[in-house]
Amino acid sequence: MTQNLENTLKVAHQAFEYLIHGMETGEWNLFLDMLTEDFTFWFPMGKFHGLNVGKERAQEFFQYVTQAFSPGLKLTSLDHVTSNETTVVFEFRDEGKLFGEPYKNRVAVSFDVRENKICGYREYFGSDGKSN
Repeated sequence: MTQNLENTLKVAHQAFEYLIHGMETGEWNLFLDMLTEDFTFWFPMGKFHGLNVGKERAQEFFQYVTQAFSPGLKLTSLDHVTSNETTVVFEFRDEGKLFGEPYKNRVAVSFDVRENKICGYREYFGSDGKSN
C-alpha cells in the first residue's frame, strides 16, 4: 500500500493531539492505541536512552513521563511541522515541573506512519532554561 502525504499528515496530527493530551493529563490510552505492535522509539537520555522496542516499553516510558512531570506538561507553542510521505516532525515548546522544579524546553518529535498507525517515534530536545 502506497502512503500519501495527506494521510500521513492526518494520522500524525491525530497522534500529536493524543501525545499532548497525555502530556497534559497523564492519560495515554488514546496515543498508545495508535501505535503498531512493533513500535520503536528513540529517546536522548536517562533510563530510556537510545532505541526502545515495543508497545509495552512505550507504555512504561509514557508512564514515567507522567511521574516526572506531575501534574503535567503544557504545550506553549507549536512552532513548525515538517513532513514527507512517511514521517512528520513537530517542533514545539512546553513547560511544567520536572520532579517539582520549573521546566521549559524546545522539543522536536518525529512520527513514522505506517498503515494509519505510528510505527516509530524519535524525540530531541534542548534548552538554555530561558527559552519559551
